[in-house]
Amino acid sequence: MYWLVGLMSLALVGLIATGLALELGAARVVRLARRRRWLKPALATQLLVFVSAHVGLLVLGVGEAFAQTTEAASAGGAEISIGMGLAILGAGIPTGLSTIGAGIAVGPIGAASLAAITEKPESLGRTLIYLGLAEGIAIYGLVISILLLNRI
Repeated sequence: MYWLVGLMSLALVGLIATGLALELGAARVVRLARRRRWLKPALATQLLVFVSAHVGLLVLGVGEAFAQTTEAASAGGAEISIGMGLAILGAGIPTGLSTIGAGIAVGPIGAASLAAITEKPESLGRTLIYLGLAEGIAIYGLVISILLLNRI
C-alpha cells in the first residue's frame, strides 16, 4: 500500500513540475515539443500513471477502509443502513453544489472588484457587498444541508 502512495506522490510532483514548466516557459516548451517528439508521450505516460495510481489506491484502499471487526462494529453503536447512508450523502449534495456555484460567482466578481478598486478606491464597500452576496449562495446550501440532516 505504501508503494502506491509513493507512486501517486511522485506522479503528483511530476505533474506539478510539468505544469510549472509549461506555465513559466510556455513558448520555449512549445518550441521544444516541435523539435522533440518525446514530450507529448511523456506527459501522457505520466498522466496515465497518476490516474492508474488513483484507481489502484481506491481499489486497494477500499478494503482497508471498510474492514471492521465485529467488536469494532458493535462498539460503535447501531449500524447505518444503505438507505441512511444515501440520505446522509443526499444531505451533503446541496452544500457541495452551492459551494461550486459560489466559487464560480466569486471569480468574476472578485476580478471586477479589484479592477474597480484600482480605478476608484472609495468603491471598496460596494464591492465587498457584491462578494458577500456571491458567498451567500454557499451559506444557503449549508443551511439546506443542516435542515435536511435534522430531518434524517
